[in-house]
Amino acid sequence: MILNLAKFEKIYLYRPFADFRKGIYGLSVMVQEQMELDPFRKYLFLFCNRGRDKIKVLYWDETGFALWYKILEKEKFKWPSHLEEDSIGVDIYKMEAFLEGLNPWQLPHQKLNYKKV
Repeated sequence: MILNLAKFEKIYLYRPFADFRKGIYGLSVMVQEQMELDPFRKYLFLFCNRGRDKIKVLYWDETGFALWYKILEKEKFKWPSHLEEDSIGVDIYKMEAFLEGLNPWQLPHQKLNYKKV
């Protein structure tokens, strides 16, 4: 099954690493209590394990919760660790880049301001 990102109003990442022993209900409680978001909206919620080689994607599809699980065999997900917020809103383009293995949260080059050569 391919996950159609366009059908979701918003996409959120839970930036701290999640306990992957949690299932659908444990993650939906995290959405409600720690992220302070409504798990029943047309939102997509992403969680990553400490090793950054697994993600869980949770969403409500109007008939129940669905959980999508991805394991990378050799690589790591480019999880944003430099941001301070626990819950990060992500647009579709960043999400597609992230799932392709790119780092959409990479900080741009530092701007320099010299006065002399």
